[in-house]
Amino acid sequence: MATDWLGSIVSINCGDSLGVYQGRVSAVDQISQTISLTRPFHNGVKCLVPEVTFRAGDITELKILEIPGPGENQHFGDLHQTELGPSGVGYQMGINQNGTGKLVKKPTSSSSAPQNIPKRTDVKSQDVAVSPQQQQCSKSYVDRHTESLSQSKSFRRRHNSWSSSSRHPNQATPKKSGLKNGQMKNKDDECFGDDIEEIPDTDFDFEGNLALFDKAAVFEEIDTYERRTGTRSRGIPNERPTRYRHDENILESEPIVYRRITVPHNVSKEFCTDSGLVVPSVSYELHKKLLSVAEKHGLTLERRLEMTGVCASQMALTLLGGPNRLNPKNVHQRPTVALLCGPHVKGAQGISCGRHLANHDVQVILFLPNFVKMLESITNELSLFSKTQGQQVSNLKDLPTSPVDLVINCLDCPENAFLRDQPWYKAAVAWANRNRAPVLSIDPPVHEGEQGIDAKWSLALGLPLPLGERAGRVYLCDIGLPQQVFQEVGISYHSPFGCKFVIPLHSA
Repeated sequence: MATDWLGSIVSINCGDSLGVYQGRVSAVDQISQTISLTRPFHNGVKCLVPEVTFRAGDITELKILEIPGPGENQHFGDLHQTELGPSGVGYQMGINQNGTGKLVKKPTSSSSAPQNIPKRTDVKSQDVAVSPQQQQCSKSYVDRHTESLSQSKSFRRRHNSWSSSSRHPNQATPKKSGLKNGQMKNKDDECFGDDIEEIPDTDFDFEGNLALFDKAAVFEEIDTYERRTGTRSRGIPNERPTRYRHDENILESEPIVYRRITVPHNVSKEFCTDSGLVVPSVSYELHKKLLSVAEKHGLTLERRLEMTGVCASQMALTLLGGPNRLNPKNVHQRPTVALLCGPHVKGAQGISCGRHLANHDVQVILFLPNFVKMLESITNELSLFSKTQGQQVSNLKDLPTSPVDLVINCLDCPENAFLRDQPWYKAAVAWANRNRAPVLSIDPPVHEGEQGIDAKWSLALGLPLPLGERAGRVYLCDIGLPQQVFQEVGISYHSPFGCKFVIPLHSA
């Protein structure tokens, strides 16, 4: 008796809590008092599960919407299968999204030999030997399922219209929990609802379509239009815009003049800065005259010594490692500097540099030979140096035997050439060459024969002298000479220092 209702389309009302379900009856169990629906719809929205089972106690009202005809209660669901044709080959009946049925050849699982899965084009081209009776049976089978599907769709429309018309006017419309899923399903149907048979079998010919586009002719037409109208097409710039660095000015300026310093005599050697400015060398006589004129205008020797000491100490601190070496975390690695000074103004410059280095927590060892009478500038600098933690020695045996971090040479002076014959001078030169530490010479002499120690770096004051190869790499420091002082000695001067007090010079 219960099996007679299989395949019927029913509507089950489970009250306000569960709602209304529609579907096709797939099973009825009289013992457990349950009924199962396949392809169920809940409140007009298709359920995600393929089958739903209800107990008799949950059902408030049950309506039979459609009763299947004789023999149709065994053919319901999404797919129906029957065996046709030769043994081992079957046909599967399916209902696509357009509501039409089709037969698709499907190999059975009983065949032990491996089956080649044909392409879609191969399936259409293959023919299977089917008897006329089987073809007639399959055709009637498809027609019957197509009609059943059409009746199901008409029932759904009638049911939706009946539900909306039977609702009380004052009753609020219930909120559908599956509205979003329904909208997504409609979008999927619009995108993927076309018949699979309409998909073209051949691939798109990209090369052939690209050959139809004559790019040269199009760009020529664009250029012709731009020349005729004087306008520029959007997105096709005529030329690439100029890009500027962060240190370049976008405004047009005057041409750069790299030779800003001229001297009144023939230049034997020229240098250039990192920015390309030319710095000519001057003779020792012109350099001496320049310092004397500056001293006459108030730039005394004491000021010049202080300025030279500051610039030389800044350069030495950079050579020693700068902030990487001189910081509170490296107290145990204090750099050691040996100062070799003679009893002249050049030596006083070295003592001033040693005082500033000692103030920056550098271990300074000053060598100065004993003389009965010293220059006043040396006496004043020694008095200030004695107030620091630096060490002063007059005997070369007191100098360290191990290599130091830096040697600063202030032994040579062109006005005191006789000192090079002194034993202490020769011993100091031998110690410096034997120590294997890099050497920095402050204001070295011009002639290489006057230099006893080969330097790695040399620091010139104001304007460089024509130094030779033994001077090493030349640096220039600003000792504060005014521009009018240069003009009085016949030098046309424009400062090459920029924002620095010590700059490197390169051979031009």
